[in-house]
Amino acid sequence: MGEKIYIVNEVFASLQGEGVRAGTFNIFVRFTGCNLQCSQESGPLSPGGFDCDTEFVSGRKMSALEIVNASIEEMRRHLPTPVRDGQLPGVVFTGGEPALQLDNELLDLFHEAGFGPLCIETNGSKDVSFLHLDWITVSPKVAEHAIRQLKANEVKYVRGSGQGIPKTVVKADNYLISPAFDGLDLGKRNLDWCIQLVKENPKWRLSVQMHKLWNVR
Repeated sequence: MGEKIYIVNEVFASLQGEGVRAGTFNIFVRFTGCNLQCSQESGPLSPGGFDCDTEFVSGRKMSALEIVNASIEEMRRHLPTPVRDGQLPGVVFTGGEPALQLDNELLDLFHEAGFGPLCIETNGSKDVSFLHLDWITVSPKVAEHAIRQLKANEVKYVRGSGQGIPKTVVKADNYLISPAFDGLDLGKRNLDWCIQLVKENPKWRLSVQMHKLWNVR
């Protein structure tokens, strides 16, 4: 067998902008491709209520070693001085849907290089429990009966005005509601609606896509 090749949209460094890990510095590996298509209208490939705001169609072919090396280069570009205690930044595997390509060969190479924690942002349609991950974020975009990743460190639902609190099947350490943006604009109507949801449902907390407000990637 030849060396496995991944299709990667981009590798970049930035602050995590949402969820419990918001504000931490990470390397982001965005894979090309998704098995869903989020839009305003609900359907079998979309929960409805918001349009997908990510470009994950284009990409380049990369080996596992090339992805790790690109991550090291991106880290050095942002951190010219040595990292304290030898601990490299965390890595967030995103997309698209990273579970379509991510495997333990790549994860183990990142671990061996000293990166961590290794995190995934997945729509939950694929089981990722066998992967050597340190943090799992499930952001469902399918009906609850179609979710395959049933345990997570955090589960996050995007909600627009009028959409109710989810009856999630995911067992998580943290339950998050994220108001839908209109491009880079956080509409007051969606925000106020989500604030009211968390007021009425103490199990849930608000998670805003802060990177859009910070104007970072």
